[in-house]
Amino acid sequence: MPGRTPLPPPPPPAEIRSWPDREARLADRARAMAELTRRLIGGGRLMVFLVWLATLQLGWGMCGSALIVLEESPDPISVLFASVFAALGLGALVPAVFFLARGVRRDRLARERLVLWAALDSDRATDARLREPVLSVVWLLLSIALGAVGLWVSFAAPAEMVGPGRGGYGTAAYLMGAALGLWIGGLIGTTKAIGHYRLAVRLVA
Repeated sequence: MPGRTPLPPPPPPAEIRSWPDREARLADRARAMAELTRRLIGGGRLMVFLVWLATLQLGWGMCGSALIVLEESPDPISVLFASVFAALGLGALVPAVFFLARGVRRDRLARERLVLWAALDSDRATDARLREPVLSVVWLLLSIALGAVGLWVSFAAPAEMVGPGRGGYGTAAYLMGAALGLWIGGLIGTTKAIGHYRLAVRLVA
C-alpha cells in the first residue's frame, strides 16, 4: 500500500550523475515517474484516502452522537454513555486526521519529485502515460461528489434540523462537522486530480 515504502528519491545533482547513456537515464526517469504517479493517484492511494476519510466520518459520528445524547437527556447515565461515545470517536478521529494530513504532505513531496524527474529529460511515450486519464477522472468525480454533498449538508441540513419539533443544536453541530470533513476531502481530491492532469498536459504539450 502507498506510504509503507519510501518515495523514489529525486534525481541526483548534475555534478554526480553517472548514467552511461541517455537510454539509461530515460529508463530510470520512467521508473521513478511511474512510481511517483502511482503514489499520487493510483488505485491504492485512492483506497487509502477513502478509508481514512470514512474513519474520520465514523469518529466524528460517534462524537456527534455524544453531543446529541447530552443535549436530549443530560442525566448521569447519559453523560456516561456520551463519554464512551466521545472516547471511541476520538480514538478514530485523531488518527484519521493525522494520516490524512500526512497523506497531503507526502503527496506534495511526491509531486515535487515528479516535477524534478520530469525536468531531467523529455520522453513523449513516458510523459503521455503520466496522464492516467481514467484515474484522474475517478479522483475528480469522487472528489466533486464529496464536496457537493458536504456543501449541501453544511447549508441545507442544519437549517432543517434546528427548530421546534426538529433536531437540536447538537444535531446541527454534528452535521456541520460531517459536512466540513466531506468538503475538505473533496477539496483535497479535486486539487490533486486537477494538479496532476495539468502537469501531465504541460509535459506532452
